[in-house]
Amino acid sequence: MNSKELSRAVVDGMQEKKAIDIVVMDLRSVKNAIADFFVICSGNSDTQIDAISESIEKEVHKVERENPWHREGKDNKEWVLLDYVTVVAHIFKKDRRVFYSLEDLWGDAVITEVAQSYQA
Repeated sequence: MNSKELSRAVVDGMQEKKAIDIVVMDLRSVKNAIADFFVICSGNSDTQIDAISESIEKEVHKVERENPWHREGKDNKEWVLLDYVTVVAHIFKKDRRVFYSLEDLWGDAVITEVAQSYQA
């Protein structure tokens, strides 16, 4: 599975649990980028953030039989990061997403806002 297909599986996992404000950041043309794609979303509660992260892991494992190389934030539930090396999923609590503003930090990336019918 290539990184574009992997990012699609991450989006599917997010959409399954009704994540909001999903964006896919294509970092492939950004010099010194740490991954090919960032996929970012927000959740409204600790419970939803947990559900989204679990859904992503389940969807990626179903499609690719792959587990995240690294996980962070599962305990504090303000910013959960699932690192699949070429694709990094970020699940934010709304206010934390505004504070960290990854979309601005990686401003050279091609950013796609995901609608329900998103196709990678």
